[in-house]
Amino acid sequence: MHANRTTEMYSLKEEITNILLKAGHITRGQLARALGIQKAKGLSLRKILIKEGMITKDVLSALFLKRLYIPTLCLERFKFDAGLIRLFPEDLARLYNAIPLAKTADTFIISTSEPLNIFALSDLNNFSGFNIAIVLSPEVEIVRAIEIQYHGGQPQKGPDEPVLIGSIKVFQDSKVPVTQLVDIVLAHALNINASDIHIEPELDCLRIRYRVDGLLRDVLRVPKAEGNSFFARLKIISGLDITESHAPQEGKFKVRSGACEVEFQVSSLPTTFGQRFVLHILDKSRPCSGLDQLGFSKEAAAVLKAAAEKPSGMILFSGPAGSGKSTTLYSLLNHLNTPKKNIVTIEDPVECQVDGFTQVQLKPDIGLDFACGLRSILRQAPDVVMVGQIRDSETADIAVKAALSGHLVLSTLQADDAISSIGRIIEMGVDPFLAASSLVMLCSQRLARKICFKCRKPIDMPKDFLEKVKFNAKAKFYTAQGCQFCNHTGFSGRLVISETVLIDEAIKDILINRGSMDEIRRHAVKHLGFKSLRDDSYLKVKDGLISLAEAIRITTEE
Repeated sequence: MHANRTTEMYSLKEEITNILLKAGHITRGQLARALGIQKAKGLSLRKILIKEGMITKDVLSALFLKRLYIPTLCLERFKFDAGLIRLFPEDLARLYNAIPLAKTADTFIISTSEPLNIFALSDLNNFSGFNIAIVLSPEVEIVRAIEIQYHGGQPQKGPDEPVLIGSIKVFQDSKVPVTQLVDIVLAHALNINASDIHIEPELDCLRIRYRVDGLLRDVLRVPKAEGNSFFARLKIISGLDITESHAPQEGKFKVRSGACEVEFQVSSLPTTFGQRFVLHILDKSRPCSGLDQLGFSKEAAAVLKAAAEKPSGMILFSGPAGSGKSTTLYSLLNHLNTPKKNIVTIEDPVECQVDGFTQVQLKPDIGLDFACGLRSILRQAPDVVMVGQIRDSETADIAVKAALSGHLVLSTLQADDAISSIGRIIEMGVDPFLAASSLVMLCSQRLARKICFKCRKPIDMPKDFLEKVKFNAKAKFYTAQGCQFCNHTGFSGRLVISETVLIDEAIKDILINRGSMDEIRRHAVKHLGFKSLRDDSYLKVKDGLISLAEAIRITTEE
């Protein structure tokens, strides 16, 4: 990115926030909340201010016109340059709600409804190689202009069709290097809050997909002939051996997105048709959300906080990869984060940097694995220890002994549900008596896609379903539809579905007597008010947060 353009974009953002504050349109508290949402979700500041009801579109438009000297333009009768439109990929236009108006020697003049979208201005600057001058137009006019200029007024492609952010032909015609496509793919992924980028070789192309809200979606196909240039750029920035194509490799690189530093972890795998790459995106500066913000019910959050207040013992989180366990761990540790406590973590990788924690990065190549790191941590007199994952019997043994010797230990492991995690740790060689003595709480979780509040549609539920889950017939239920706000998916963001179990004396007795996991489950349901993952998902369906289809997709019937 060009430094001078970035400086201009940030000065614009600072100028408008200062004007909003001075004019009394928003308070400093509202501004801080809006900026926090922007940092967490990557949305434009303008959309957040309007969505949160802090300011109206009319007031904001007037502000742009009168105070920031951004000209406005009605597009209904504007005569577009077809040649200029051909140089500008349709999906960049749709992604950033922008359309080109004119081009001078060194400047692209763009009409947009999102002048505060820093990603958009930066990407358009990178793509075109020109300075970007903006004109403000209503969103509805830009959407209509895009449909007319690219499709003669025909409706845009449906939600199930791949979204293409550009084409190689466009890049060649505009003399933009193919390798620059890597930068646009990265920026696009960050802009839509993707967690992973998959680059998969096929017979005649490279298939690029993003994982968004837990599901993969097609984005782009690159001709196979351009693959070497694409991979060369990716390998160079990731620190991989550019000459090696037959062995797996791992690397990483960092980019600065606004005030945040984002790390991409890169792994390559040789396949039949060539190298396959997966880029995992880590925002190490993201704020720790509270448990209620993650989607935990009040009851589950209370159980978690009660367990965390224990002076010693072990708290275990289970769930598949990508179920949000690490985020929950950070949130719980943040709840405990006071100057009076010595909190030390060992992670692979360190996913979020938090003031007040001592964080240790795993380094297997020098022998620093979970077991070795945990031994060293215990010599540092910690009050709270977080072990990223219990993977083997040695780590399980050390963690249990640490919990029995006055430390509060938080960790994760792979298990189907909360109660099964007891059986899993016993399978690793931990004696049932020691498991009973050390365990404080068990939690299992999944991540469900939140239904889009902009376009959700009320539906009626079958009477037998309402009777089965014991819901009132007047309860409201919704199904996903799809709109421009949610990129026609019907979903926006994710929340936690969880089940929690506090270990009481009865469960300890069952373990000591080597009882079954089914006995523990029956006791938890009967005496502890235990709600399974499916139960919790149904409650969130009732609250209108997720759809019934989503609840069934991510949980299984007990």
